[in-house]
Amino acid sequence: MSQNLTAGDFLVFQLESGYALLRVIAIEGDGSDRVWHVAAFDEFFLDVEHAEAGISGTDLQKPSYPHIALTNRAFESTQVAKLLNRSLTDADLEAYRNWLADPDREVSDRSVRLMMGLR
Repeated sequence: MSQNLTAGDFLVFQLESGYALLRVIAIEGDGSDRVWHVAAFDEFFLDVEHAEAGISGTDLQKPSYPHIALTNRAFESTQVAKLLNRSLTDADLEAYRNWLADPDREVSDRSVRLMMGLR
């Protein structure tokens, strides 16, 4: 991945007829062993400018998927672009912390699109 992504980054990715948002919650490990923790939003936008406007305001909807753990391969299967970074709140991290406390933590090797039911 050519971008330097960090926790709190909002990312946009393209679908056939629009754009969707992800947010990086945490990144663990290095290289091919890296695990990406993201939140995914069901809200779709016509273009990148609308996506930027959607996350710049105070009325951003809560993520439909507050935590998805992805292998590095699964994360990199979807091309993303960084829009902006905003500090994470305790509410943003709640689902991730619950995952950390779960002894049966799962990390998916399926793309975020498949995890969201998109093709």
